[in-house]
Amino acid sequence: MGSTVTTANSEEKTWGGGNEPMGASYGKLMMWFFIISDALTFSGFLAAYGFSRFKFIETWPLAEEVFTHFPFMHGVAAPMYYVALMTFILIFSSVTMVLAVDAGHHLNKAKVTFYMFLTIIGGLIFVGSQAWEWSNFIKGEYGAIETKGGSLLQFVDKEGHRVKLEDFAVKLPQEREQLTRNKGKWFMEEAALPTYTVAEVQAGFKAHPDLLVRTEVIYEDDAESKADPKINHELTSIKHKTVLTRAESEHRLANASLVVEGANLKRNEYGSKLFADFFFFITGFHGFHVFSGVIINIIIFFNVLLGTYEKRKSYEMVEKVGLYWHFVDLVWVFVFTVFYLV
Repeated sequence: MGSTVTTANSEEKTWGGGNEPMGASYGKLMMWFFIISDALTFSGFLAAYGFSRFKFIETWPLAEEVFTHFPFMHGVAAPMYYVALMTFILIFSSVTMVLAVDAGHHLNKAKVTFYMFLTIIGGLIFVGSQAWEWSNFIKGEYGAIETKGGSLLQFVDKEGHRVKLEDFAVKLPQEREQLTRNKGKWFMEEAALPTYTVAEVQAGFKAHPDLLVRTEVIYEDDAESKADPKINHELTSIKHKTVLTRAESEHRLANASLVVEGANLKRNEYGSKLFADFFFFITGFHGFHVFSGVIINIIIFFNVLLGTYEKRKSYEMVEKVGLYWHFVDLVWVFVFTVFYLV
């Protein structure tokens, strides 16, 4: 009889709920399951990005030429500086989250409140910075020309420095109306018209004999590329893009099809179209995670202020949301490395 009671109690303890496998509560264990599944999702996205990049590596944009902006420093080239600052802010917010969790273990409501507040501020700054970076990427800086064959033509001076379309394009006496759904056949429409037409860029290029065309093709600095007399080369840290001679530049520009300004899901003034697709998707997906984390942190923050966890004598909810926040920070380290450094 005693054995039967013992067995029943054992089964009740095992299957009746309230267990903590591996010393973790149910909520914390479910958070770990979510993190693992989300990590696999991000891994698939980054693997697809890596495959596409190395497949089209000759036309892939150089990150140090794309992300050169810094707030309140218009016209100053600061490659990767602001992205590095964003990364530092997000990592620092992870530190404040650690301090908040530690304060929760000591049931110190004041410190939990303070460090949670700093974490929320760091997350908001990061999300705002990412939105600002998107805005600059979409707007573009220099502009380019896409040929009928789909190649991208950028413009440089004889020293190899990039030149904006607005610096040399001319305004011709012609007007063109954007095609919209209510004016086109079968509800056809087109994107917003660029600032300049192809004819205006071509006319401006002819009027400035010191300009050259730079293609999107990237070469390593090897003997084979140096041996071509038709090609000059603008060197970057490791790779360089092909700069054509004046005669070759005029020949390629004659096949111009449309003007490209900025980047979107269809065209990209910086290089391969896939770069913009992956950039918007992966950084947007991560930004959504950060934004979601900020919202959850705000909810937990107000619960801390109301004394909810102090009454429970446990700040485990802070620890659980901390796990999510550390995961988001860690993912950004990989995204930062893949997009900006490699």
